[in-house]
Amino acid sequence: MSLQPASRIPPARRLPKNDRPIRAERDYVLYWMIVARRAGSNFGLERAIELAEELGKPLVVLEALRSDYRWANARLHRFALDGMRANRAAFAGRGVTYHAYVEPERGAGRGLLTALGRRAAAVITDEYPCFFLPRMVAKAASELDVRVEAIDSNGLLPLATTAQAFPTAYAFRRHLQKTLAPHLGELPKADPLARATLAPLGGLPRELVARWPDASDALLAGDGPEFAALPIDHSVGPVAVEGGSRAAQRALAEFLDRRLLDYGERRNDLEQCAASGLSPWLHWGHLSVHEVFRALAAREEFVATQLAPKANGKREGWWNLPAHVEAFLDELVTWRELGHVFCTHVPEYDRFATLPEWARRSLAAHAAEPRAYSYSQDELERGATHDRLWNAAQGELLATGRMHNYLRMLWGKKVLEWSPSPEEAFERLIELNNRWALDGRDPNSYSGIAWCFGRFDRPWAPERPIFGCIRYMSSDNTRRKLSVDAYIEKFEPRRERAVQGRLI
Repeated sequence: MSLQPASRIPPARRLPKNDRPIRAERDYVLYWMIVARRAGSNFGLERAIELAEELGKPLVVLEALRSDYRWANARLHRFALDGMRANRAAFAGRGVTYHAYVEPERGAGRGLLTALGRRAAAVITDEYPCFFLPRMVAKAASELDVRVEAIDSNGLLPLATTAQAFPTAYAFRRHLQKTLAPHLGELPKADPLARATLAPLGGLPRELVARWPDASDALLAGDGPEFAALPIDHSVGPVAVEGGSRAAQRALAEFLDRRLLDYGERRNDLEQCAASGLSPWLHWGHLSVHEVFRALAAREEFVATQLAPKANGKREGWWNLPAHVEAFLDELVTWRELGHVFCTHVPEYDRFATLPEWARRSLAAHAAEPRAYSYSQDELERGATHDRLWNAAQGELLATGRMHNYLRMLWGKKVLEWSPSPEEAFERLIELNNRWALDGRDPNSYSGIAWCFGRFDRPWAPERPIFGCIRYMSSDNTRRKLSVDAYIEKFEPRRERAVQGRLI
């Protein structure tokens, strides 16, 4: 049976992944939750609910956590499990069959989606342009005999409305200013289950649950023997930052209440930083950019009619909001979604070869120049360089899973300066970031790394050793701009302070 029920989900956000039919004779609609890991402000969940209501079917939500993804470790798993625990509570008693599956050994989850798909009238999942997810969804869509539809909840601008990647933030900002306004009124429901009428489901088949059991509360707590037995890298330990939608909402409220007013002037401050700190929850899908925008717009009494009519690409003035609010929106919308669009149109976004031609040419011309200091990957990972500020930035990443926004740029530039080649520096940064950062493996973090090598930037003069015409940053200049002593004292790895680089 082929159905095309009316949908309130904007067409540009509904992306069919195969041409198989909707099979209305089957048991339920399946929402395969892989990116938007939350029960609210979620176009994917909303689409699954409306389709289940249209067909008169129950809704099953599958949220699974593999153990074999690259960089799988205790830090990332714990944050994801926090989210699953919050989702179990959010879905409880609301007419949804929520199945949280955590793979106890590599490969144990194979077959779960296929087994659920055999009974599904349709499979709804999340669109995402990064990491292994596009390949995973494409493979599932090719193997399932039922309609698979991915829903884009990534940003305020639907990814499918863009035809190409943009070379600079300025170019993308102009595009946003020309095209974003109609989409600002197309927000997902804050609570899509509030008025839902879903058919009941007695439960999943006994044999399915026996093979792929629902995760225990103890496992979702992330600190017992079940967690310790998972086949992941336990040397990268959990951090104090709590995952999940409830923690995300608290973090959002704290930012809006306490730091937003100072965002424009103090987001780079090391001692009283006014940055939002929301990137871990945005990356893991525990918080929606639409949720952030809705809360901000309500506070500022924003309406789309106040947008400036002219698209000039400038960072200030288009929203007609206070400067600190516009500064935050430029980071949240322009810079964040610039990365998502790039990954959508450039599948090899994580390769040095996709940097701008001018940047690769300039770096190649200076690649053989001597480095005053050179460090191994291990020395970098331990924060064991001669540069105490850099060590502190790396120490913050190791200890907290996060890094101060401004220092992340310096951090990347220095790895370029201290590595045998720009290509190796690029790979080193990806490894460091994706292993230790809660918000790694994300379009925005790949953009941040590549920016250090010229992506989304322009040539700078004068040319410098090693950097060529890539924008240069130094720890000495950073010390002049920012007060760094307390930050160094807090985060510098103590055991390696005296280690020096090698002159080559």
